[in-house]
Amino acid sequence: MCGICGVDGHSDAANLTYLGLYALQHRGQESSGIVSWDGQRAHVERGMGQVAEIFKPQTIGALPGDRSLGHVRYSTAGPSALANAQPIVVKTSMGPLAIVHNGNLVNGVQLRKELEEEGSIFQTTSDTEVILHLMARNPRRDPVESLMVALERLEGAYSILLITRDSLVAARDPHGFRPLSVARLQGATVFASESCAFDLLGADSVRELAPGEVAASRNGELETYTLSPAAQTSRCVFEHIYFARPDSQIFGDSVSQSRREMGRQLARESPVIADLVTPVPDSGLYAALGFAQESGVPFDFGLIRNHYVGRTFIEPKQSIRDFGVKVKLNPVRELISGRRVVLVDDSIVRGTTSKKIVRMVREAGATEVHLRITSPPNAFPCHYGINTPTREELIASSQSVDDIREFTEADSLAYLSLDGLLTCVSGSPRGYCTACWSGEYPVDVRGAVAAQQELFAIGAES
Repeated sequence: MCGICGVDGHSDAANLTYLGLYALQHRGQESSGIVSWDGQRAHVERGMGQVAEIFKPQTIGALPGDRSLGHVRYSTAGPSALANAQPIVVKTSMGPLAIVHNGNLVNGVQLRKELEEEGSIFQTTSDTEVILHLMARNPRRDPVESLMVALERLEGAYSILLITRDSLVAARDPHGFRPLSVARLQGATVFASESCAFDLLGADSVRELAPGEVAASRNGELETYTLSPAAQTSRCVFEHIYFARPDSQIFGDSVSQSRREMGRQLARESPVIADLVTPVPDSGLYAALGFAQESGVPFDFGLIRNHYVGRTFIEPKQSIRDFGVKVKLNPVRELISGRRVVLVDDSIVRGTTSKKIVRMVREAGATEVHLRITSPPNAFPCHYGINTPTREELIASSQSVDDIREFTEADSLAYLSLDGLLTCVSGSPRGYCTACWSGEYPVDVRGAVAAQQELFAIGAES
C-alpha cells in the first residue's frame, strides 16, 4: 500500500502535493508527510494521522518551492511510529535528498545488516532508509546515477519518488509490482500512485511508468532511464481487487470496470438463488453491481458505511479492526429483513471481519446470507506491500472453503477462481503476481519473514 505524489516545476508544488495525497488517502492512514525544495534547502512536515489532520493552510505555507513530494503510509516494514513516517530527508555529499516509497523490499533487512556492519547508523526501521544509505555509499555527480546504482541492489516491490537539488526522480521496480504514473499540469510534471490524484489536480495523464523505468524531471522536462529487466512483469492484481480507488486507471485498466467484470464472472461461476445482492462497501460495490447484472438478482445498498471511519483492513492493530466493523458498517433493516441476501466482498483475510458482517446481516432479519468473494482464497502471505506477514494470520492457509463458511456462519461461500480473476484484467495472465493465492513468488522471499520480525522486535525495544 502507501500512496505517493510529487510535483516538479510548479510554484504551488506543496499545495498540489497535499491535494494529491488527499486523493490517495485510501492507500494509507497511519502517517502523512510532505517535503518541498526551494532551491536552497528542504522543508519537511510529517505527522501521525491523515492528511487533513497534519496539513493546515499555515503548515502548507511553510513548505515553499517549486518541487515537492509527499507520502501517506500504511506500514509493512517497520512499526507504525513517527520515526518511520515519510518523507525521509537526509544530507549527503551529493546535497540534500528526500525520498518516499510504496512497496516492500524483501532483502531490505539483509542490506541493512550489511550497511550497519560497514558503519551505517539508521534512524528508522523502515526499509526505505536503506535506499538512501546505498546512495550515500555510492555518490555520483548526478544523484540519479547514484540512485540507479542503489536500485540495482534492491529486491522486491518499490515505486519511489526522490528529490535532489535539481530534480524530482521517479522509479518503479523491474517487476512493476506497484503502480506509478506521470501527468502534466501547466508545464509541470506530476507523479502519483493512481490517476485519481491527477483528476483532482486537473492534470493531464501521460502514461504509467514502465516496470524498471527511472524518470527524472528537471524543471518540468522528463529524462528516462532503464534498470536491468526482470524475468517477467508481476503487477499486483490486488490493486484491482481492493487497493485502488474505482475511479483510477491501474495497469492500463479501469478499476471500476475490472471489479464489475469480477462480479459478473463470480456470478457465472457460483450462482445462488437470492432476493438481494448487496456490496460490502466500498471495494465490493462495483463487483456487486456486476454480480447483480449477470445473475438478475436485484441490487441495493443493504449495508451503509460510515465514511468518517477508515479502511478496516489496513488499520495496524487487530483490536482496532474488530472494533471498527460495527463503527464502520450498519445494515438497512428495511432492505434486508425477510430476504435471502448475497454479500459481495473483495477478500477474506483473517475471517473475523466477514463473520461479524454476516452476523450483523442476520440480526437485521436476513433469512439467508450467502458470501461471494471476488478473489481466490488468500492462503499465502504477501511480501511485496500487504501487511500479512505470516501464514498463520490467513484463515485460508489452514481451513477449507467449507470450514471458512462454517466459521463465518454464512449459508454458502464461494470465491472467484484464479483463472476467472485473470480474465477480468487486460494483458497476459503471466504479467500479474498471484503469490497470495498460489504461493509462487516472483522474487525469492525465503528468510524475509524471520528477518523482518527480528527487526520489528528491535524497533519495539528502542
